[in-house]
Amino acid sequence: MNSETSSSRVRMARERMIESIHAAAIAEFSEKGFQGATTQAIAQRAGMKKTQLHYYIAGKEELYEELLQKVLSVWGEIIKFDHSLVEPEAVLSRYIRNKLNFSFNQPELSRIFTSEVLSGAHYLEKYWPEAIAKIVNKENLINQWIEQGKLRPLDARLFIMNIWAVTQYYADFAVQVNRMYRDITDSHQNREHIINEVTTLILRGSVL
Repeated sequence: MNSETSSSRVRMARERMIESIHAAAIAEFSEKGFQGATTQAIAQRAGMKKTQLHYYIAGKEELYEELLQKVLSVWGEIIKFDHSLVEPEAVLSRYIRNKLNFSFNQPELSRIFTSEVLSGAHYLEKYWPEAIAKIVNKENLINQWIEQGKLRPLDARLFIMNIWAVTQYYADFAVQVNRMYRDITDSHQNREHIINEVTTLILRGSVL
C-alpha cells in the first residue's frame, strides 16, 4: 500500500467519523438545545467515548456553531430566489418547494436554528447582517413585481417572513403534522400534497 492510498483511507475514515459526530450532535442539540446538550451525550449517540469525541472537536460551543453555520449555508443555497425564472409565480413556487423539502428532509437540523432563536439568538449575532442583506434583495425584487402589477400591493418583507413561518412549521412541528394530519416522514405523496396546498395558498393571496 503506497502512502497516497494510506492517506486517502485515513482521510475517508476521519470524514465518516465527523459525519457520525455531526449526526449525533444534530439529534442532541435539536432535542435539548445548546444549554441542555452535553458532549458526553453526543459521544454516546455517536457510539464513542467522550475522550474520543474531543479528539475530533474542540468543544461543544465550536461544534454548535459549526452546525448553525451548516444550516445557514444550506439555506443560503436552496432558498434564494432563482433569477433564471422570470415570473413571480415560478420564482415563489420554487422557493416554497425548496424550503419545504428542507423542512421535510432535515427537520432536526432546521430545529437547531429555531431553538437558537428562541433562546435569544446569541450565536446568530454575527450572521444577522448577511441575513438582512439577503432578505433586502428579495424584498427589492418583490417590490419590482408589485410596481409591474404582477403582485398585489403588500408588505414585501412581511410577505417573505410569512412564507418562512408557514414552511418552517413543517420542521419545527413535524411530530404534530404526523399525528394530526398526514405522515410526512417518508411519504412522497403526502409531502407533494402539502407543497401544492401551501404554494396555492400563498400564490392566490399574492399573484395577480
